Amino acid sequence: MEKKKIGIIGVGNMGGAIVVGLLKSGFVNAADIFVSDRKESILEEMKAKGVHATEENLVTAQQADVIITAVKPYHIEHVLQEIKPALNAQKILISIVAGVGIDELGKMAGDDIPIFRVMPNTAIALQESLTCISANGNTAAHSDYVIELFDKLGKTVEIPEELMAAATVLSSCGIAYALRYIRAAMQGGIEIGFGAEMAQFITAQTVKGATELILQTGHHPEREIDKVTTPRGVTITGLNEMEHKGFSSSLIQGVLASYKKMEKDLRK
Repeated sequence: MEKKKIGIIGVGNMGGAIVVGLLKSGFVNAADIFVSDRKESILEEMKAKGVHATEENLVTAQQADVIITAVKPYHIEHVLQEIKPALNAQKILISIVAGVGIDELGKMAGDDIPIFRVMPNTAIALQESLTCISANGNTAAHSDYVIELFDKLGKTVEIPEELMAAATVLSSCGIAYALRYIRAAMQGGIEIGFGAEMAQFITAQTVKGATELILQTGHHPEREIDKVTTPRGVTITGLNEMEHKGFSSSLIQGVLASYKKMEKDLRK
């Protein structure tokens, strides 16, 4: 597939993670990555990685074939106005801005611009993101490239745009939910005798193993749970106590609360 130059506008937590993931993947050379940001410290960090870095968003957009906007939602309109002179039907615009729809992006950038709306998570720096992708009607010629790009940074799923808010909660927020479980299990491990470092390692590796069981077999979680819950055993005793305390219910309610918050914010 033809190599393209990639520009990233906004290299904070997510934009910076994408740069790291791209460099690790070898999908593109450092010399073909162009970034822009307002913070001098971030620009210096990016330059140390060998990528082109500037404060000027328009310069980044002019140099790149693929432009990824990774800014706060309240900045996106200004950014797109800044870079609009550099946009055309041959360039790909990828937005990872939460809560800003493709139609809205099209009105800001131009209706003839190929626009992808993408929601990765911060594991993208390790090439382990789950990235959800939606697109407008001008993207058929570019979809294989965009999917390949994000497949190099983890796994991708194409979804209808109306599910993007739900995907944000389940994938992007989901990283925090999973990490909170790890922290809680670590604390339990410390209470029963492990040091903090060992408790963290054991918990994290156990979660990784559980995840791989599901991903590699496709089994429902309960099928794997049944294998380790023997009659009158310690596992079922612990699981039942967690359920009595609302473990599953609180997690479901947390997911729903995040989703309702996002919907409320989108209506503003």
